[in-house]
Amino acid sequence: MATVLYITANPQDEEKSYSMLVGKEFVQAYRSANPSDEVIHLDLYKMEIPQLDQDIFSGWGKLNAGISFEKLTRPEKMKLGRLGELVDQFVAADKYIFVTPVWNYSYPPVMKSYIDSICIAGKTFKYLPDIGRVGLLNDKKAVHIQASGSFLSPGSDDADLEMGHRHLKTIMEFMGVPSFEGIFVEGMAAKPEQEPAIKEKAIRQAREIALRF
Repeated sequence: MATVLYITANPQDEEKSYSMLVGKEFVQAYRSANPSDEVIHLDLYKMEIPQLDQDIFSGWGKLNAGISFEKLTRPEKMKLGRLGELVDQFVAADKYIFVTPVWNYSYPPVMKSYIDSICIAGKTFKYLPDIGRVGLLNDKKAVHIQASGSFLSPGSDDADLEMGHRHLKTIMEFMGVPSFEGIFVEGMAAKPEQEPAIKEKAIRQAREIALRF
């Protein structure tokens, strides 16, 4: 049995969001094909995700200096403890489904906070002498479902402006995740007359990828 994290960074549901709608279709198809797998929904807007702040950097500094966790301040222990919970959950999972809209050519800030919480040395990557950074998640796979009103997917005229999918791809490579695919629901604002066809194409693609994910 595999564990799948369904990670959504969208304040709206599938009734109002294209990315959430396609994400729902993906999960339904995946569950039908893999009934014994566990799919855990992480709604980032409803989760406690500490931002990297002075308490966290101070706590890390103390731990690196040999000070025990028990001697950290209460805020340091709470925030570092929560980061530990998030990264341990991420490492324990086998597959990841990321769902985001495009906001200002990237994804919502809550996704960046979540990424910061799982990029932890010794957990998802490490540094080796003479080699450098090595990703530790070599047996995982991920897919990213992204919706945008304009055309921003690889190969489009404005692909160089898009930073959400490209950054997430870089992070997956950084962690050593060998399989990362993108599903793009895009162009609804640029070509509103094609909205039904765009949506159906993305749903069809999502179902197809879900069957082999």
